[in-house]
Amino acid sequence: MTTFLLSIDQGTTSSRAIIFNHQGQLVAQHQIELAQQYPHDGWVEQSPLGIWSNTLICCKQVLLTAQLSAKDIAAVGITNQRETTLIWDKKTGECVYPAIVWQDSRTAEYCKKLREEAINTTIQSKTGLMLDPYFSASKIAWILDNVPNARLRAERGELVFGTVDTFLLWKLTKGKMHATDATNASRTLLYNIHTQCWDSELLKAFNIPDTLLPVVLDSADQYGVISSDILGFEIPITAMIGDQQAATVGQACFSPGMIKATYGTGCFMLLNTGDQCLVSKNKLISTIAYRLKGKVTYGLEGSIFSAGVTLKWLRDSLNLIANVADSHVMAGSIDDAAGVYFVPAFTGLGAPYWDSEARGALLGLTRNTRVEHIVRAGLEAVCYQTRDLLTCMKLDGIEDITTLRVDGGMVVNDWLLQFLSNILGVVVQRPACIETSALGAAFLAGLQRGIYQSLEEISHLWQANAKFSPKFTPEQSENLYLGWKNAVEKIIIRR
Repeated sequence: MTTFLLSIDQGTTSSRAIIFNHQGQLVAQHQIELAQQYPHDGWVEQSPLGIWSNTLICCKQVLLTAQLSAKDIAAVGITNQRETTLIWDKKTGECVYPAIVWQDSRTAEYCKKLREEAINTTIQSKTGLMLDPYFSASKIAWILDNVPNARLRAERGELVFGTVDTFLLWKLTKGKMHATDATNASRTLLYNIHTQCWDSELLKAFNIPDTLLPVVLDSADQYGVISSDILGFEIPITAMIGDQQAATVGQACFSPGMIKATYGTGCFMLLNTGDQCLVSKNKLISTIAYRLKGKVTYGLEGSIFSAGVTLKWLRDSLNLIANVADSHVMAGSIDDAAGVYFVPAFTGLGAPYWDSEARGALLGLTRNTRVEHIVRAGLEAVCYQTRDLLTCMKLDGIEDITTLRVDGGMVVNDWLLQFLSNILGVVVQRPACIETSALGAAFLAGLQRGIYQSLEEISHLWQANAKFSPKFTPEQSENLYLGWKNAVEKIIIRR
């Protein structure tokens, strides 16, 4: 049997397809940027057709680049931006509304009212999540209540819901599979992560009919096959997993206490907590890290809404930089940010603030402030937000965090990783392959297909590319971080 694995990685700002060999080495990749629309303040949407067509183009192109055919691919794994919500017609596959992206905060008022009800405590105890617009349930409810006839059609059983993984699976299998995995289900506010099923009480609270929902499978499972007329040959789909959980697998964080942070559009820190579902007292969320052969591994997660998107905003909206890659040169050309702090709350603040109404700000500007200071402050903001999350984990009793494995597009920036290590006071490790979400999906697809026999075998394939150790004194990092906390406090107070 061939051992090449195809990973479909459908992210927030790009679609990509990557082929790996059985050693976990990247053979070829193809990527297309994915546009976002902002029709109103706090609204973020994407074209479902764009998501599908870009994914299809990437799959076809990566096979050409690798000089392989569909027959050479042993299995496919799908990983995706989580929480992003789509509802489509069961017969035609046509979406009734654009994809509402996870960053979208249009349902802030709806969630605020629901928090005042008794169901708020029930939601957190059953799902491990905060009641926030970030997650899928309120987005589903919004579509049903605001798109003409959507609720009526849903109640008739004519419509189906899915996060991006489910939507792509439906398209790839020509409507034969309507399924998701436990990690994506756990991000909807509708899935009980303890009983491992859709919860009728939660569905009632959000007024969502269960006929919309997909079947929930393991992260490595039988998800049908890609239809032969799509890539020229049937390929088994044997894994689906949310992008941050996929990165946890790609980083081989298989033991309780291991932790990774992914720096893409946002930043997501996930700690493996094994078979224990820890309840945070500091506004982190409990989630499913992965589920294999019916056995759940849980995680403790902190979510930052704006990381890489901050640099893209500086590039595309303000034209302060020509390329995101230039940021490390600019940041390193000055000694410090000269007291400038950038709070990138474009669509609110995630953990541990959970303030969907907060908006971004630049603070500490003087007549001596230069472009370099603003760009550096943008990079530093990513590190300060990461420390917010690490601090919460320590307050929740997680001790001995000495090493953080990092991945995602931003981690090619050595300056960023050194400053991150300085602010956190821990060793930061960058892997040989930074496309760890795609790699994790490929690993799980290979595990289900029999290419790998165990997670232990996969863990031996992980390799470090670089290591960064702290150079600041505790006093230096503490003083800088205190400035960040003061800046965030001003944003929250002023709204």
